[in-house]
Amino acid sequence: MKYFALSILILLLAACGGAPDYSPKPRGFFRIVYPKKEYQQYAEGCPFTFEYPKYGKIEPDKSRTAQPCWQNIQFDQFNATLHLSYQPVTSPKEFNELIEDAHKLSFKHTVKASSIDEALIAYPDRKIYGIYYTIDGNAASSAQFFLTDSTKHYLRGALYFNSEPRLDSIQPVLTFLKKDVDRMIKTFKWK
Repeated sequence: MKYFALSILILLLAACGGAPDYSPKPRGFFRIVYPKKEYQQYAEGCPFTFEYPKYGKIEPDKSRTAQPCWQNIQFDQFNATLHLSYQPVTSPKEFNELIEDAHKLSFKHTVKASSIDEALIAYPDRKIYGIYYTIDGNAASSAQFFLTDSTKHYLRGALYFNSEPRLDSIQPVLTFLKKDVDRMIKTFKWK
């Protein structure tokens, strides 16, 4: 009986395999599978057209303050939304207010942003002018812009992720979607 108990004890000690490893493991991230870049034309009943990716779906803005031609491009795979809001321009005063609002809304992210860069958008042959705001850091929106013809039309866009803004986590997807926003701006036309 002694030998039996001793052999069970030896087997149990040998099975333990030594001290457990309690060191922290590196943080893992989900694998992101990007869809193929294919575009389609948006030409609904609004006074503008542009190309947007086939993996994005356009839905009318359903907020209670939404106006006609306010659209959201949903990127369900990436949990992101590009909000587009169109305003007809009726006076120089209103035009200046819309430009100032775009600036204020972009710089509202200064609290969390590490930097905000502005780039001019100018396609004089199509009468498209505007500013593209690149917002770096853990801000709620990382890309915003406005487009105008300076007389009758104004469109503002803002890209938001529907999750906690952590730049290190969303950076690969943000880079991917910014190319789509750039394509949208480059193919944008007023009707």
